[in-house]
Amino acid sequence: MIDVEALAIPDVKIVRPRKFGDARGFFSETYAARAFAEVGIPDAFVQDNHSFSASAGTVRGLHFQRIPRAQAKLVRVTRGRIWDVAVDLRQGSPSYGKWVAAEISAEAWNQIYMPVGFAHGFCTLEPDTEIAYKVTDYYAPAEDGGVHWLDPDLAIDWPVGPEAATLSAKDVALPQLRELPPLFPLDLS
Repeated sequence: MIDVEALAIPDVKIVRPRKFGDARGFFSETYAARAFAEVGIPDAFVQDNHSFSASAGTVRGLHFQRIPRAQAKLVRVTRGRIWDVAVDLRQGSPSYGKWVAAEISAEAWNQIYMPVGFAHGFCTLEPDTEIAYKVTDYYAPAEDGGVHWLDPDLAIDWPVGPEAATLSAKDVALPQLRELPPLFPLDLS
């Protein structure tokens, strides 16, 4: 059983799996296709990824994969805390170019789900943070894309400024949203 809470952009959701603990430790079913389908997340995930960031203030993103290799994501933190951001890139969406964010942490045992049509990024809030996430399509370098984390049109309220953030050269060079062609139709079915 899982609890689900829609964020301000309702297609992005916080997922809270149950966690059972005793003197030995704990057990949690972090993903079960049937339980997720019952709460409106029917995606078939095909690949698991694991990310480690040594420093607090590491920013990764904002990333997406273009159609036909677009990905929905289910992100959880196995150690540490992150500020996780989803940006709506679906043309015609009332929330196009808007973002939502939530703190995801190992301690809170929460996850964030974003469907196809969103750019995804995060900032680590603690050193030695590890993220495990599921995606609905395999990595396709030719379809890899992104939006600059400091795009002024997005005005994302990051918990770290540019002087303190650690980014890859690839992420520093990402374009602004207004420089991108239309990427995702609103109806992706």
